[in-house]
Amino acid sequence: MGTVTLRGIHKSYASQEVIRGIDIEAQDGEFLVFVGPSGCGKSTTLRMIAGLESISAGELLIDGVRSNDVRPADRGAAMVFQSYALYPHMTVEENMGFALKMAGVSKEQRTQQVAQAAQTLRMSELLGRFPKELSGGQRQRVAIGRAIVRKPKVFLFDEPLSNLDAALRVDMRVELARLHKELGTTMIYVTHDQVEAMTLGNRIAVFNQGRIEQVGAPLELYNRPANTFVATFIGAPKINLIPHPDAAASAAHRALWQTLGGESLVNARQLGLRPEHVQVGTSGAGVAATIALAEHLGDASILHLRVEGLAELLKAKVSAEHSHYHAGQTVLLQADRSWVLGFDAAGQRL
Repeated sequence: MGTVTLRGIHKSYASQEVIRGIDIEAQDGEFLVFVGPSGCGKSTTLRMIAGLESISAGELLIDGVRSNDVRPADRGAAMVFQSYALYPHMTVEENMGFALKMAGVSKEQRTQQVAQAAQTLRMSELLGRFPKELSGGQRQRVAIGRAIVRKPKVFLFDEPLSNLDAALRVDMRVELARLHKELGTTMIYVTHDQVEAMTLGNRIAVFNQGRIEQVGAPLELYNRPANTFVATFIGAPKINLIPHPDAAASAAHRALWQTLGGESLVNARQLGLRPEHVQVGTSGAGVAATIALAEHLGDASILHLRVEGLAELLKAKVSAEHSHYHAGQTVLLQADRSWVLGFDAAGQRL
């Protein structure tokens, strides 16, 4: 079992409240991701689960047992940090088995458990090396292995891949997904990288200023965001937000609102449309726009589009066959209205 339940969790430092009432449950065997911008409270929440931060108010339950005041070592949780925190004078095997040694586990049992974890992580050949002889990715595997040998109820990951280069992060995401499938243990993972969140999580909790804005499956958050914060945080390039045209709005702004079906969305003060759902053409009907910048990425192109009267450039993601578009070119914009989202004055999705 590895169920983690947070009920009305608050955290304050003196008079400053940083966590403002969190309710969420990580289900047994789930890969739950906490995502959000820096300073939103996701790492603080993880540290409260681990017992590294006290809980100001609310209840933490691990497998149904109130664990607010349980010692970190007795919670059945193992944490993997952003920094590898390996002992430089110890071999990989010694690093991985150190917590077991401190717990009084016999040398024979330690050796067996470390060997099993190393095999799971495909790093058996590294057991005799020292940290200085390892790459960044290998060091992170050792840190994960050190958690695995404890056979915890839940793994807690605090931005474990942020120190790795882009290519290695991709490799480690694949490894973490494989590891979760193989172990079947509950994992709670903190990141500010939405790609990590979308590719790893069974569910994602989007944090903002000490609160959770929305919890759901990756595609649910992407296609049906609860509000403009979630809509703009999830997805790259960012979603286009078109404000309601006021009395002084340009004809092009009004035409775009009408083209997107804004008039049929009662109380909509903004419309949202993902860049891949913007249809770009050079003939027929549509709202005129000028390409301010064309980013050709090989498999696709990102067009930054200026519509008269709009302060923000719109973004369209088009397939590689449209790589002939260039800056300064005038194009016509359309959209499938079924993908258009409406948001009210408070930023909540209609």
